[in-house]
Amino acid sequence: MRFWKLIWQFEWGMASIGAGLCLLAMMLMTVTSVFGRYVLHVDLIPGAYNIIERILFPLMVFWALPTAHREKTFPRLESFPDSLSPYWQTIISAFVLVVEIAIYGIVLWFATRFAWNSIVSGRPMQVGTNFWPLWPVLVMMPLAFTLMLLEMVRLLVADFRALLPNSRK
Repeated sequence: MRFWKLIWQFEWGMASIGAGLCLLAMMLMTVTSVFGRYVLHVDLIPGAYNIIERILFPLMVFWALPTAHREKTFPRLESFPDSLSPYWQTIISAFVLVVEIAIYGIVLWFATRFAWNSIVSGRPMQVGTNFWPLWPVLVMMPLAFTLMLLEMVRLLVADFRALLPNSRK
């Protein structure tokens, strides 16, 4: 249980602190850029659009994904008719989780390959007139999908435990 609390605290930190700071930085950069462009007629933050589009927004999204999935605010593939018994609802939930694990496992595989190939090739992104390494942003994709898969596996184990004969009433 301590493992899951650590994972959940890590997810909370990524979502609330990390994504929140990204959102704050996006707002400040946008306001500063617009003020500079339309009032001072100067580009105050060269490459602000690229920083927001290629760094801050992806970080915000991928840092918030695992928490959104765990708290069930992220769209899931579940639909349970209320007329089914709890036993059949658990079976359907387990089946849906197996499908989700398969889908997100494939997404994780391709995201990891993409991130790794980008690290190996030294893929840069242009910000203003400079080029910045892209790998710090790209490694967040596999991290987010790994955390989501961990939560799905936890839920699947809980469903399997609920289906055991001695756990039913």
